[in-house]
Amino acid sequence: MLLEVEGSLRLFGGLERLLERLREGLDAMELTTQFAVAPAARAAIWRSRGGGARLEELPLEVTGFDCGGFFRNIGISTVGELLKLPREGLARRCGQALLDDLDRALGTAPEAREYFLPPPRFAAKLELPAEVSHADGLLFAARRLLVQLEGLLAARHAGVRGFTLTLLQSEASTVVEVQLASPAREAQRLGELLREKLATLSLSSPVEAIRLEAGDFSPLHARTAGMFGDALAEDEGWERLAERLQARLGPDALYGLATHPDHRPEYSWRRVEAGEWDPREFRHPGPRPLWLLQAPRPTREDDLQLLAGPERIECGWWDGDDARRDYFIARFSDSSLGWVYREAGAWFLHGLFA
Repeated sequence: MLLEVEGSLRLFGGLERLLERLREGLDAMELTTQFAVAPAARAAIWRSRGGGARLEELPLEVTGFDCGGFFRNIGISTVGELLKLPREGLARRCGQALLDDLDRALGTAPEAREYFLPPPRFAAKLELPAEVSHADGLLFAARRLLVQLEGLLAARHAGVRGFTLTLLQSEASTVVEVQLASPAREAQRLGELLREKLATLSLSSPVEAIRLEAGDFSPLHARTAGMFGDALAEDEGWERLAERLQARLGPDALYGLATHPDHRPEYSWRRVEAGEWDPREFRHPGPRPLWLLQAPRPTREDDLQLLAGPERIECGWWDGDDARRDYFIARFSDSSLGWVYREAGAWFLHGLFA
């Protein structure tokens, strides 16, 4: 893999710090690598093949030059020795292409390369070194794939709102779906949710391999924390709590409430999925009680002391539940405050104020 890093050295605090970050990421994926740095891409490739030695000290084998055994016959074994040979004689015996490759390695000739474009989806499979019979034992192997997913998402400045882990067994497969409340790409966060899912899973047969898949990437750019508190970070904390509860209790065990533009109290809210908030802000014209009774309860007029009102609510003709009510704030004999209304000459208690 070739990386052009000159423009990123200041961002990462220098070359050594950048190499350290790369080693940390590759170690997390348990990949064995050899780093090499050079002003030209071809020289970096040769140095990585040669264990990071200086260009002149590299064995000739790292270049791929053979020329029919000519170099071996004349005792040339390193790149440095090759560079001392006359260029005209090399061109006649081995062709101009060899000199062009040398010039590209030395940086005296340009070398155009096709840039890598990260794919729009992620799919990776990992063969397990041994069969796993317990679902929670798969988390360690899955982390390797999650780190790869994080790298792809970082390259695309994107996040995911869900992913699937397929457990490949000898006769069947089990699909584990993980959903997030907001787009994310951190492997640690994804791994915490996956752990909650695997903790409740029972395997019918041992798992031989796993496959991680994710798509529908969402834009996710880095943000700067606020100097005097970070409201976005606090919101993220609530979203992560909602994700863990859903992963542990199931998708239907957690939901939110949002306002709905209807003046009738019993229709002025709706159930929404966790993390799905209604962008519209609907405000009722008057005060509303914190506790709304499930069904209005008849009450006696002589038990009420009216404090405020009336507030006329008249709507619902379009759905067959027409309401024509006059609401009041009233104090009861026990000093509690209630929200009452009068309809067809009768009084009803609809809610209580805290």
